Amino acid sequence: MNTPNPSTTPAGSAGTAHDEAAEICRNLIRIDTSNYGRGESKGERRAAEYVAGLLEEVGLAATMVESAPGRTSVFARMEGTDPSADALLVHGHLDVVPAVAEDWSVDPFAAEIRDGMIWGRGAVDMKDMDAMILSVVRHMVRTGQKPKRDIMLGFFADEEAGMEYGSKWVVRNHPELFEGVTDAISEVGGYSANIGGQRAYLLQTAEKGLMWMRLFADGTAGHGSQVNTDNPVTRLSRAMANIGEYQWPIELTKTTRQFLDTVTELTGVEFDPQNPQRMLDELGSVARFVGATLQNTANPSMLSSGYKVNVIPGTAEAGLDVRFLPEQREIVLEKLRELAGEGIRFEFEADDIGLEVPFSGNVVDAMVASLKQHDPEAVVMPYMLSAGTDNKALDPLGITGYGFVPLRLPDELDFPAMFHGVDERVPIASLEFGADVLHTLLTGY
Repeated sequence: MNTPNPSTTPAGSAGTAHDEAAEICRNLIRIDTSNYGRGESKGERRAAEYVAGLLEEVGLAATMVESAPGRTSVFARMEGTDPSADALLVHGHLDVVPAVAEDWSVDPFAAEIRDGMIWGRGAVDMKDMDAMILSVVRHMVRTGQKPKRDIMLGFFADEEAGMEYGSKWVVRNHPELFEGVTDAISEVGGYSANIGGQRAYLLQTAEKGLMWMRLFADGTAGHGSQVNTDNPVTRLSRAMANIGEYQWPIELTKTTRQFLDTVTELTGVEFDPQNPQRMLDELGSVARFVGATLQNTANPSMLSSGYKVNVIPGTAEAGLDVRFLPEQREIVLEKLRELAGEGIRFEFEADDIGLEVPFSGNVVDAMVASLKQHDPEAVVMPYMLSAGTDNKALDPLGITGYGFVPLRLPDELDFPAMFHGVDERVPIASLEFGADVLHTLLTGY
């Protein structure tokens, strides 16, 4: 497949900030950037070249950096009118999780339009935001609009598999790219949900930390017909069952308390820690994200051992996906070791921080004001993401990250299910709304 032509609107054309968003989104989806983990990906270089072409076509200088062959990230800077103001990073990632084509009702990399929506892998995670950013900044440059502060644009590789070939590598090797940046916006927040009959936008101000772990049990190998009291399969299976069945206590952070208090205002339903499901039922599909932020979680996800049914192996291995509340890493790790018991080795495949910042300040105020300008009756509320984003990698530089991809969504769309899901899709009207909100933010902040 050839790289799409970057020019979708003639240079010098005024138009609107959202004119190119849908077409750019479709072009990006058509570039398969599936990230298979363990350093295996494809298409990131081609997507980066496409993005760089869009930026350079309107006169913005694009910088491409590679952590390994093909693992390419792209950056550009829009100069603001106030050189003394702190810079804002607006960023997305170019990679996507793989898609099994036979599970989909459309080709996941064809970017078909059906029912007013763009269908394809990356439509919401997160080539929609990439397209919104590009459409807005191209419009700003064409029309001579200047932001008050410098706007740094970033498009990272490898977000979907731990960020080691993307944002983490860039932060370690090219910190100069982020000079003057104090705040950042990216996924997963700013989208709407119907809560208590009211349209509310969930602005992400916190993320759970993560530990992707391999657990190992060693034992005595032997013939399957013999008595074996040192069987690693038995030991590891017991450990994983203990961990998987453990009920982590409900613990509310400042972000989650504020979110739940707002839900109570909208629905009249009080949060009951003994029966959290009653309030979660008020949230509809949003409960997919929010429900997991009420507590730490540890989910067994892999289990393997042996090579023949009549041979007891000497080692058994399992995978564990742990998501912990901010500042609770050591507490959670201690509990996992206790649940696993003796004879279990822990190795980390990924280990990353949790984040939590206040729902206040200039950046938050600007995001809220931008949303309300385009949807005056909306409620904007903070929430914690149960997954993670590239904002974690930026934290060591002192950059405060938020999730803000403003999408006004139809109530019937199960938006959280779109992330890494089959038949991922985004409404074109939502995409255009988001570009307009983003334009208001970048020109007014």
